[in-house]
Amino acid sequence: MGAEPKKSVSKIQTTYVKQQEYAEIASARKKKLLVRRLAMFLALASIISYLMISSTISQSAKLSAKMTQKKELTHQLTELKNEQGILNENIIKLNDDDYIAKLARKEYFFSEKNEIIFNIPDEKTGK
Repeated sequence: MGAEPKKSVSKIQTTYVKQQEYAEIASARKKKLLVRRLAMFLALASIISYLMISSTISQSAKLSAKMTQKKELTHQLTELKNEQGILNENIIKLNDDDYIAKLARKEYFFSEKNEIIFNIPDEKTGK
């Protein structure tokens, strides 16, 4: 039970054996190239996916900002339309001579002939 001698086996050098060795080498190369191609494809697909997802997220953020801006501007537009309606009514009233006379008497204390104006203080301010 001592040390057994190593047996060395020599290869047969036939054309079939050489063809098989070349085929194994070619198969190993193809496998290596396939792994490289798949790795490159995966990296490229990952980069493209990242870019698409980030652009979608940024566009949705911009869209929500634009929607809130649209709501604010719509609200502002309705307020301005209401104000325009009030101003149009004032224009119509100011074209009426009776309204102007009434306004002048009320605001600036103008009077008609033989009319006396009494200024009565408000109950809240005058005690």
